[in-house]
Amino acid sequence: MTEAPRRRWVAMLLVAVAVAAVAFAAGRFSTFGASGPALPTTDSAEAGFARDMQYHHEQAVDMAMTIHRKTADDEIRALAYDIATGQAAQRGEMFDWLVKWGLPQAGGPAMAWMAASDAGHDHGLTGTEPLTAEEEREAMGMASAAELTALAEAEGTAADCLFLSLMVRHHEAAIPMTEAVLELGSEPRTLAAAARMREAQLFEIDAMTAAQQRLGCPAP
Repeated sequence: MTEAPRRRWVAMLLVAVAVAAVAFAAGRFSTFGASGPALPTTDSAEAGFARDMQYHHEQAVDMAMTIHRKTADDEIRALAYDIATGQAAQRGEMFDWLVKWGLPQAGGPAMAWMAASDAGHDHGLTGTEPLTAEEEREAMGMASAAELTALAEAEGTAADCLFLSLMVRHHEAAIPMTEAVLELGSEPRTLAAAARMREAQLFEIDAMTAAQQRLGCPAP
């Protein structure tokens, strides 16, 4: 074989090896992608948690901002700021989960996804009968329209105490939601976020209970 044909043969061999390597790598990556964990579906615990907790956080942010604007108590103001900024960021994070999973931001009766969990059993959820608006509000620990109006109109220590009472109840209702997704879910990012939320809200409940005692707030 002359030098010129040999060079052409070597060049063709190198091209063939490169093509084979690319094909092999593509196959490896395709296999890797196919064997990865499936994304949560629209009726999954993760999707239900993301939707319901966004709605739940929305009211917490609203109440925290209301008291932050008018309280004269530095501790209450700092706590309200932490709740408002922390839960606003978490709302954005959960909104992004649903976008990345290709799922709608709304779907299914509130809290129905919890029915198979221990927390769902405690709430009497069956997953078949949707909650009424009042049952949903109570199960989620949400403030009523009248309570939100009272918070907006209250002043001084009375406003601080009302905020603390409403927010403790609000946080206490969020704990079972985090526990339900930790029990039923499997998506790692959701589980990690839910665990952080649970610990943060338990800590804040303790802080708010201590503030109620410091201010001499009436028992709820």
